[in-house]
Amino acid sequence: MDGLLSKLRSLDAYPKVNEDFYSRTLSGGAITLASSFIMLLLFVSELRLYLHAVTETTLRVDTSRGEKLRINFDITFPALQCSIISVDVMDISGQEHLDVKHDVFKQRIDAHGNVIATKQDAVGGMKVEKPLQHHGGRLEHNETYCGSCYGAQESPEQCCNSCEDVREAYRKKGWGVSNPDSIDQCKSEGFLQTIKDEEGEGCNIYGILEINKVAGNFHFAPGKSFQQSNVHVHDLLPFQKDSFNLSHKINKLSFGEPFPGVINPLDGAQWIQHSSYGMAQYFVKVVPTVYSHLNEQIILSNQFSVTEHYRSGDSGRVQALPGVFFFYDLSPIKVTFTERHVSFLHFLTNVCAIVGGRSLCHSLCSGTPGALPAYFRLKLPAYKMAHLAYCDVGISLRQMGHFRGAQFLYTQVHKDKGFVVLNCKFLYLCKSV
Repeated sequence: MDGLLSKLRSLDAYPKVNEDFYSRTLSGGAITLASSFIMLLLFVSELRLYLHAVTETTLRVDTSRGEKLRINFDITFPALQCSIISVDVMDISGQEHLDVKHDVFKQRIDAHGNVIATKQDAVGGMKVEKPLQHHGGRLEHNETYCGSCYGAQESPEQCCNSCEDVREAYRKKGWGVSNPDSIDQCKSEGFLQTIKDEEGEGCNIYGILEINKVAGNFHFAPGKSFQQSNVHVHDLLPFQKDSFNLSHKINKLSFGEPFPGVINPLDGAQWIQHSSYGMAQYFVKVVPTVYSHLNEQIILSNQFSVTEHYRSGDSGRVQALPGVFFFYDLSPIKVTFTERHVSFLHFLTNVCAIVGGRSLCHSLCSGTPGALPAYFRLKLPAYKMAHLAYCDVGISLRQMGHFRGAQFLYTQVHKDKGFVVLNCKFLYLCKSV
């Protein structure tokens, strides 16, 4: 067994160099340590790449049709009451969703950003003894209440039993509610009193919007919105205010489901309004994105880029509607991220390249400094072939004759009994003959 191991140890594709021809230097040791350390770092990096999944990115034209676009938002208005802010969505196809309430939530906050507990609805305005009925008369004893819509009803049987019902009926007609105190429903609910009570408060509004996957905009603005002569209008008369502070902080804004590595550029963005009123505009470019996990789970989502602009209320001929507007458009290119593992053969090939590259760099760095001085300093005389040492790397005696002029390859060491011992530092493997 020992003999077999000894034969295995002696087995080598290259001849051994006698230790008498080694020249150990401090620089050589430093080069060895440095190259070994770099090789170790590269190996660890390659191993980490092999053990963890890598993500490939591909681009292709988006051919999907009929999909919905999901918008997740969480925005804080520190100086705008929840009772006056509304959310509207409209797109280039002509569809409009005004004063969206489904999956939209509001939280009242104080001047310090703390959440205010919801008050009981029992706290209202003055009581109306005999509210106006839809037929024009006052509510009598044992009569079922059906509130008047104040001329905005679509049919004689329509009832408006709350202030919100009246405002909605007015919105559909394209009218504005100029004096809420003249409406029994608003008077009994304390509509104006609620606005006054919330003076100095802020609002945190958050939720989800499911819209058509076409270009459009969604915005947050004070007042009830309606269409008048094909113009989008917000009814600001009930609030009896000349200016609205639209300073806001975007806590979160994303399009679609989250996926690993996604960056939403507007998360945490804050904007302070310095003028009396105006329009904050964000122009968003949405890029459809597909993320495919190793477990074949597929996430359909979006990325986006954004630019912002503030339009002052007194700039231009048309007065700007106070609000925060997000204008979005979709890119025709879809990005696909696919997770995959590096194959073992790829890993093995890279490891072999690292080890081989380390050996080559070490040899060049440690061999070149010893060979160059011989080229500049020494000029060896021409020796007979019998008195030459040659490198045993498969070079024949005839080929050695061609090296007689290339004296920079050799450094004379000493002369012993008629033989010249040469140090072939540039060819590394040498012996005397």
